[in-house]
Amino acid sequence: MSITNAYAAPAAGAPLAPTTIQRREVGPRDVLIDISYCGICHTDIHIVRGEWGERSYPLVPGHEIAGVVAAVGSEVTRHRQGDVVGVGCMVNSCRECVNCQAGEEQYCVKGVIGTYGDTDHDGTITQGGYANQIVVAEDFVLRIPDGLDQASAAPLLCAGITMYAPLRRWGAGPGKRVAIVGLGGLGHIGVKLATALGAEVTVLSQTLKKREDGLALGATGYFASSDPATFSTLAGSFDLVISTVNAQLDIDAYLSLVGLGGTLVCIGIPPAPLSVHPFSLIGGRKAVTGSLFGDITQTQEMLDFCAEHNITADVEIIPAEKINEAYERVLASDVRYRFVIDTATLS
Repeated sequence: MSITNAYAAPAAGAPLAPTTIQRREVGPRDVLIDISYCGICHTDIHIVRGEWGERSYPLVPGHEIAGVVAAVGSEVTRHRQGDVVGVGCMVNSCRECVNCQAGEEQYCVKGVIGTYGDTDHDGTITQGGYANQIVVAEDFVLRIPDGLDQASAAPLLCAGITMYAPLRRWGAGPGKRVAIVGLGGLGHIGVKLATALGAEVTVLSQTLKKREDGLALGATGYFASSDPATFSTLAGSFDLVISTVNAQLDIDAYLSLVGLGGTLVCIGIPPAPLSVHPFSLIGGRKAVTGSLFGDITQTQEMLDFCAEHNITADVEIIPAEKINEAYERVLASDVRYRFVIDTATLS
């Protein structure tokens, strides 16, 4: 075991504080990573505050990890010391079930092992990237391509792949009309990705205050979802609508924006169940569905795509001592568009 500095929530709802944690020894198929940066995802806030079920504490969050390989196990072939790498939302799966065998380990039938707050196969509780180091199985370590800045690439490991997966799954590309609901940590990367894929992109946001940003990111339209006229103006306009927001949505209203045979994809997680009237689906052969982050192969594809198209997150880099303040600012939508922790400030 090795000791590393970290920031952890000592209990549900408690402020995060400096601590030290143990990392396992580097096994034959393991990679030891010196973490350079870790993004702050809204999921981190939900989980450390106990809003998504019970967890073991103290808990170190963080699943948008960028760093440098410090050491590798004797059987590692994909990575070597000095490589720039990343770790996203998962660090293990059963590797045996039908979904894992199909290369979709994020949907592991036995339960994917999250980067933090989950019980790994050895019985230990996973601890995330608000730390100086992490040990991860080789199969779940991604290569960050040359040319991508580590700090602004870190959010791609969650926000990036969470947007890329549905854009690819539902065919965003030339001739496709895509609406992205919410211009936050997820949405701003989604606009960049959908635009680079060749789709015509519109942003639907609560207000127009970020309109200039949305258009600069590549959107060709920007509308306020708080304005009822938006839904009549844009009725039937889109092949794909992706909701990134955690707020309660009127699903029927958003389905009215979807054209014949189109799809509404929810990747944000509202606090209560959503409902839909069957006529909203039947009347236009429409679908409502959801999407998790992508598998490891697709995540690497996304990183390579981002390098090719010079896509990264717009970030505000903070020292570890400002993590709790950053959480409050995320909740107030006071960030453009992703906080990233400089983990050198943990030492």
